[in-house]
Amino acid sequence: MDSEALRAYFYELQDNIVSTLGEIDGQPFRSVRWKREPGERLEGEGLTRVLEGGGLLERGGCNFSHVHGRSLPPSATAHRPELAGASFEAMGVSLVFHPRNPYVPTVHMNVRVFAALPAGRDPVVWFGGGMDLTPYYGFEEDAVHFHRSCRDALDPFGASLYPRFKTWCDEYFFLKHRDEPRGVGGIFYDDFNEEGFEHSFAMTRSVGDAFLKAYLPIVERRRDMPYGERERDFQAYRRGRYVEFNLVYDRGTLFGLQSGGRTEAILMSMPPVVNWRYDWQPERGTPEARLYTDFLRPRDWAAEGA
Repeated sequence: MDSEALRAYFYELQDNIVSTLGEIDGQPFRSVRWKREPGERLEGEGLTRVLEGGGLLERGGCNFSHVHGRSLPPSATAHRPELAGASFEAMGVSLVFHPRNPYVPTVHMNVRVFAALPAGRDPVVWFGGGMDLTPYYGFEEDAVHFHRSCRDALDPFGASLYPRFKTWCDEYFFLKHRDEPRGVGGIFYDDFNEEGFEHSFAMTRSVGDAFLKAYLPIVERRRDMPYGERERDFQAYRRGRYVEFNLVYDRGTLFGLQSGGRTEAILMSMPPVVNWRYDWQPERGTPEARLYTDFLRPRDWAAEGA
């Protein structure tokens, strides 16, 4: 595993994203460098970039981390039990942006590499990542554009990857206790090491580099749309689903908390304002109801309107 090449790419990706979003927002991201000293449960370093109370982003966080641990936590070995007890090295960039305007969707992206180091055996290296879109008010052209951007990033590496990773995303970002998806999906992959390290790394770079192309056109279309208290209230209600997923199901969040990671960086994905209501249902025929009937269900977005 070429750690230097990986670090250089992840740092550049993080800087490009936060510089671009900071310029659009009108204020810079705050930067916090952190380091875990040798001998701690989790060793390593990282750079957390956070923007709160912005014109575009009510909260946005983009984190780089490079960590080492003595033993894989349960969230990492549930699907790879043969690696239980192995030490590990992990590196990557993860972001969540929660816009202020309810017509601009929340977005999540991460790209990462993981190396398990079982005693007396060769390292087991794999890549993971993806991106997904969580609108509060649905627009077909936004979902189509986002999914086509994901497809275009993957197509050079094999036509089968987008439908495979799209389905994986639909299944992963699903709130089983609510029986509903978190949003309109995107792509998700894990345990990926096909055709060698260089091929897998190149594919992961393509996914990371596609993020701004996928998200910025949506931001530009929606950021100036007028909204009122009704829209903000629905946004806060739907953000509750985001919190539920991250704390109950998200493997990255669970891995960070179980391995002794930096809590502030791990929980930067939480939205700043959230509401829960008891057994609330949208009124039939409203834009809020349309989110459930037309968008919170699997659709072949990349093929629509083709």
